[in-house]
Amino acid sequence: MIDLHTHSAYSDGTQTPLELMTEAAQVGITVLGLTDHDTIAGYEDAKAAAEATGVGLVTGIEISTRFKGRVVHLLGYLFDHTRAIAEHCTRVRKARVERLRDMVDVMERDGLITWEEVQQVAGTDATLGRPHIADALLQRGTITHRDEAFTTYLSPSSPYYRSYWAPTLQESIKLIHDAGGVAVWAHPRAAARGGMHDWQAIREGIALGIDGLEVDHRDNPVADRAKLASMVSELGLVRTGSSDYHGSGKHNQLGEHNTSPHMLERIAHQATMEVYRP
Repeated sequence: MIDLHTHSAYSDGTQTPLELMTEAAQVGITVLGLTDHDTIAGYEDAKAAAEATGVGLVTGIEISTRFKGRVVHLLGYLFDHTRAIAEHCTRVRKARVERLRDMVDVMERDGLITWEEVQQVAGTDATLGRPHIADALLQRGTITHRDEAFTTYLSPSSPYYRSYWAPTLQESIKLIHDAGGVAVWAHPRAAARGGMHDWQAIREGIALGIDGLEVDHRDNPVADRAKLASMVSELGLVRTGSSDYHGSGKHNQLGEHNTSPHMLERIAHQATMEVYRP
């Protein structure tokens, strides 16, 4: 069983890489992709966890990009950890901190949350994002689940919401390709993530150099998955399926969707780096 989209506490997951890969082994996953948001800081810990658990590891990242006025989450796989990747992570981390600080300042004036509470739940190594505000609100008892925050306090229509700098989709594809990686469009029909791109926009995004689509994902409407699969077949793209697991931060479960061994072989053949197999 191959799950190529998961998150650790180095971004907005709730588990350390060791805890994540230990659970992956327990549920029968043989290869796991660690795709933390705009950071590769957890990879060394994940390699050690692979040694401890016997689960294969795919170098990954999830980059937030802009395309046609909306957000696209781009998954990068089996790339070399180049200086350009590191510089991207540093720039995005700075932008995320500035954005969150701005949001929390306004929320603090309304008595909702403090910056210290957000830092406490995030820890020192995480790439900060809205989920950490959600976790602080959850800890206060203001909400009952992380997802609730994203339909209220943290939604784009909320007075507390702020945008932040992100690279374009084309820039991000080039960043991954220049590092020898494979670029996959994550959950391309997820309506709740900055608005749903129409089918023509997806084709235009693919034309920029996308290597694959994450077809099997809970946030793609079931009715759309067959059309995404047909598009993958028509254009000769990689097809992935993944959980997008965040530990207790979301309802997603490890291994709820999977990538076939054949498709992982295609990714590995195209990429510079190999799957890390302990």
